Amino acid sequence: MQTVGIVDWHTSEDFAPLMLVMDGQEKHRLVRSLGEVAGALIAAWPTDDGREYIAAVKTCLDAIQGNISPHVARAALIRAAEEAGIRVIAVVH
Repeated sequence: MQTVGIVDWHTSEDFAPLMLVMDGQEKHRLVRSLGEVAGALIAAWPTDDGREYIAAVKTCLDAIQGNISPHVARAALIRAAEEAGIRVIAVVH
């Protein structure tokens, strides 16, 4: 696998935003970048297990390292949200 180098994971370039509708104090979480994907998965996720959750964490790290596209990490986040019962709303900008 070819590595293109660590990407600027705090930018929203090439990342279609989405809104996670979660329970708890932070009910709505806007995700616009790989950094926000990582933050949602590590700091706000309701559970730290599940096949799709673990895959999303690994995929996010791979995207931050530049090994895969941010689109792949976004798709993995959506699958993990479905697994955890978190609603996902596509954000049009």
